[in-house]
Amino acid sequence: MPSTYTPPARVPAAAWRMLALGVAAQAAGTLLVSTPVYLIPLLHVERGLPLAQAGALASAPTLGMVLTLVAWGALADRLGERWVIAGGLAATALLAALAAGADDLVRLGVLLGLGGAASASTNAASGRVVVGWFPRERRGLAMGLRQVSQPLGVAVAALVVPPLAASGGTRGALVPTAGVLAVLALACAAGIRNPPRPGAAQVAAAGNPYRRDRFLLRIHVVSVLLVLPQFTLTTFGLVWLTLGLGWGATAAGVVVGGAQFVGALGRIGVGVLSDRVGSRVRVLRWVAGSGVVALAALAGVGFAQWPVAVAVVLVLASTISVADNGLAFTSVAEAAGPRWSGRALGLQNTGQFVAASAVGPGVGALVTAIGYPASIALVALAPLLALPLVPRHDQHR
Repeated sequence: MPSTYTPPARVPAAAWRMLALGVAAQAAGTLLVSTPVYLIPLLHVERGLPLAQAGALASAPTLGMVLTLVAWGALADRLGERWVIAGGLAATALLAALAAGADDLVRLGVLLGLGGAASASTNAASGRVVVGWFPRERRGLAMGLRQVSQPLGVAVAALVVPPLAASGGTRGALVPTAGVLAVLALACAAGIRNPPRPGAAQVAAAGNPYRRDRFLLRIHVVSVLLVLPQFTLTTFGLVWLTLGLGWGATAAGVVVGGAQFVGALGRIGVGVLSDRVGSRVRVLRWVAGSGVVALAALAGVGFAQWPVAVAVVLVLASTISVADNGLAFTSVAEAAGPRWSGRALGLQNTGQFVAASAVGPGVGALVTAIGYPASIALVALAPLLALPLVPRHDQHR
C-alpha cells in the first residue's frame, strides 16, 4: 500500500535565522525576569531583607510582564515583529542598567517591574515570527524549539547570577544582563524581517477570530488547566523529594534539573509529532490524557513511599506537563491569523501566568492539609477537565 506521507515543505534559510533570533531574544528577556529570583540569597541572608519582601521583589518583573503581554501583542499585530522585539529589548536593557544603579529597594523593585513589562515584547512577537516564516508542516518543530527559550533563560540565570551577585552585588548581576539585552536588541534590529502580511481586504474578511467561534477560548482554557500540573511539579518537586522523601539536596536537584532538560526535548518532540500527524489539537488531546495517567501514577508511587519510583515518574510527569505549551501556542497563532496572533498569544500567556501564580499558595495549602500524594492526585483533575475541552479539529487562518 503506498504511503500517504507528504515530505515537509522546504524551509528558507531566513526562517531559521528568525527562529534563532527569536529564541535568543526571549531567553534574554527570561534572564532579566529570572535574575531577581537568584538575588534572594544575597538580599535575605547577607543584607537581612525579610523573605517576604525579597520574594515580592523577585515577583516584580513577572507582574510587569503579565500586565503588558496583550498590549505588546496588539502592537506587534499593528507594526510587525521586528521593531517590537528590538525596541522592547532595548527598553529592557536600559531599565536593567538603571536598576543596577538603584540605591534603594523600592526603586529597584519599580525598575525591575518596568523591565519585566518591556521584556514581554518578545513573548507574543517571537511567536508571530515563527508562524509567519515557517510553513505549516514545520511549525510544530519550530515552535517546539522556540519554547526552549524560557528554560534556557532560567538555566543561564541560575548559573551566572549567584556568582555575579556574590562578587558584585545587585549591580554585578544586572550590568551583564543589560549588556546581553543591548547586544541582542541590535542583532534583532539588524537580522529580523517581518513575514509577509495580508492585505486590507483579507483582514476585513477575516474579522475578529474571537467572535467567529469558541476555538481560541477553548484552547486558552485548556492551557490554563494544563499549566497547573506544570507549575505544581516545578514548584514542589524538589521540596517533596528532600523534605517528604529524604533525598539529599544534590541528588534531588539532579532529578529536577534532569526533568527540565528532558522536558525541553519533549516540547520539540511533540511539535515534530504534530507536524507529522497534521494536527495540533489531536496531539494536545494525547498530551492531556497522558498527563492524567502520569499524575495518577505519581500519586500512587507517592502513597506507596517508593522514593526511586517517585523520582522516575516525576521526570516523566514533568516532561508531559510542559509538552502542551508549543502545541497550544502554534494552534492559537494559526487560528488567530496574522492580524490577531499577537493579541491572541498575549492572552494565552497572560492566562497561563495568572494560573501559575495561584499554584504556590493553592497547592502549598493542599500539601499542608493532605500531603504530597493526595495533592498530586487532585491536581490530576486539571488535565482530566481539559480533555473534553480540546477542540476536535484544527483551525488555520
